[in-house]
Amino acid sequence: MTDVYEHVHDPIARAVIESAADAIVAVDQKHRVTVWNPAAERMFGWPAREMIGRVPPIVPDELKAEQNAVHERLLTRRAGEGEGGQISIATRRFHRDGRLIDVRIDTSLLKDPDGTLLGWVGVYHPVDDDEIVQHHMTERARLVRRLNDIVADLGAELDLAVVLDRITAALIELTGADAGGFVRIEGERLRLVSMSGLPERMRGTSAELRPSLVGELLRSGKTVKLATGERRLGDLIWSELSGLHTIALGLSYLQNRPYGALYALFSGRKVGHTELELLELLAGHAGVAVGNAVAYAEVVRQRAHERAVIDSSADGIAVLDHDLVVRHWNHSAHTLTGIPPEDAIGRPLPFDMPALGEELTFRLESGTWLNVLAAEIEETGELVVDFRDVSEAKALEEAKDLFLATTSHELRTPITVVQGFASTLVNRWDEMADTDRRAAVATIAERAQSLGRLVEHLLLGSRAGADELTVTIESFDLTRVLEGVVAGFRSLSPLHRVELDVEPALPSCRGDAMATDIVLGQLLENAFKYSPDGGTVGVRARWEASGIVVTVSDEGIGIPLGDHERIFERFVQGDAGDRRRFGGIGLGLYIVKRLTEAQGGTISAHPAQRAISHIETPQSPSKGTPSVDLGDMERTTRPLSVTERHGPADGAWAGEGTCMRLVLRAAP
Repeated sequence: MTDVYEHVHDPIARAVIESAADAIVAVDQKHRVTVWNPAAERMFGWPAREMIGRVPPIVPDELKAEQNAVHERLLTRRAGEGEGGQISIATRRFHRDGRLIDVRIDTSLLKDPDGTLLGWVGVYHPVDDDEIVQHHMTERARLVRRLNDIVADLGAELDLAVVLDRITAALIELTGADAGGFVRIEGERLRLVSMSGLPERMRGTSAELRPSLVGELLRSGKTVKLATGERRLGDLIWSELSGLHTIALGLSYLQNRPYGALYALFSGRKVGHTELELLELLAGHAGVAVGNAVAYAEVVRQRAHERAVIDSSADGIAVLDHDLVVRHWNHSAHTLTGIPPEDAIGRPLPFDMPALGEELTFRLESGTWLNVLAAEIEETGELVVDFRDVSEAKALEEAKDLFLATTSHELRTPITVVQGFASTLVNRWDEMADTDRRAAVATIAERAQSLGRLVEHLLLGSRAGADELTVTIESFDLTRVLEGVVAGFRSLSPLHRVELDVEPALPSCRGDAMATDIVLGQLLENAFKYSPDGGTVGVRARWEASGIVVTVSDEGIGIPLGDHERIFERFVQGDAGDRRRFGGIGLGLYIVKRLTEAQGGTISAHPAQRAISHIETPQSPSKGTPSVDLGDMERTTRPLSVTERHGPADGAWAGEGTCMRLVLRAAP
């Protein structure tokens, strides 16, 4: 009480002031409150903590002169008569709620034990004769105002745990209960989620709903209940409160369903109807406050879920406010555009936005193609812009266009030749010499063979692209396959010399002999095609730690820098420089790569002077079913050795051409 009764040093006097039925208000010489006892709180409605140190706003403007006159008269008496005295007047004062109340004020000088003037003290008596009624009304008004303050405070709080703790604290404050708690209804059980005045170890305690007081209250159809008697209370968890004699509880509802109950526990004072009324009101308001907190928690959870989905999305996502300013920029948006969140948030979208419901496809300065969609969140008025990288689809679309144009050209030439020679034979058969007829038929056969190879490539490419290409894994003689392929190509071109170098006692290979034959044939065909001036085409097979290594090298035009991996993609034709003049539909090496990987090997391309392109097969083959679907085999690669990087020591592969390296698995 030191802060309230600053100048009252006698504890007995303090106790008298605090327990006085009449309002006692003391002010200093500047009319600032120094004493404001509980009766003053009840009479005027302002708590002491709000009044100490300030001029009390209880005097109407028209009565301030009256108050000044009383104070001046008391000072005059003190000066002239020595002892001062007391002045009693009947007047009116403001209540906190704005109404005027009739009071009688006994005003005296306030001084310390040495006689030094400290101010004035007034004892206020209500004019109404029924002081009990007056006190009841004052107290009720105070409680109602306090309840309103508490409700406003609860409404502003959105953390559920804090809301429940404040409800429990407010319950004790308003009802004077010795302890309190809030239990939540969870199915067929109750759980203590908030408490005050009880051991902390009780938090989280649960009990069955049906035999509990809450169960009885639910079955009664009422909202508040009063329970007394040791027999009924001794077995409950609340018996932890020593001397417990009465429990009051009220139900709290959330969306018209019982959510929990508020308990007020009394071990000292008695409980009256006022306490029950306050409990019922507070429990009702608690349901509203809990509902707000639960709804807010759900919104936060939903927002967190949405944010997690947005942040983990492979698409770039930007959220814009009403002013079309970016408020959220996920990780993928940063990755796709190169713009970090700190440079995007708070600014307009860094690219054009399509109309709602429409798509916009455009290319960034970086070369990335974006497909952009925009949608509105009607509830918030925000806009969500979704954009994804479609560069690969764009490249595939362009490749398909090129493929169709190239295929048309590749088909047109042999068909035209076949049609021309066939027409000549039909129309001029008798006029042509036998040698000319044979040459025409040979040309038709050669062009038909070209058409057959082209169609075969188209079919294989289609199956490989759909992952439907299968190979049979078994042991076979790789040396025999190599000799057969090389023998077939040695007679095709007088400009090319094909050399075969196979290590003696080369082990058997584990894979698909037919698929390997196709792979080697395509590699030799490419070696011939891209070395139009002729030269040596070397085929070499060795056993190394990684498996059986087969290399195919030529002395042709080589592969443009940066295209050594790209040439194995579908529809890529190595169209840099002079390579375009060699035609093709860009499926040969794509099929080679897929057939090789289906056998568990790898293939790559390198400049002939620097490295050897290869198909690699793991050293230890896995045993399994004889038929392996494309993509099921495990791929392995390894760094190239010094010999592989720079070519053989004897310089057999010197030149500017291309070197392919194939590594196949050896049979166990």
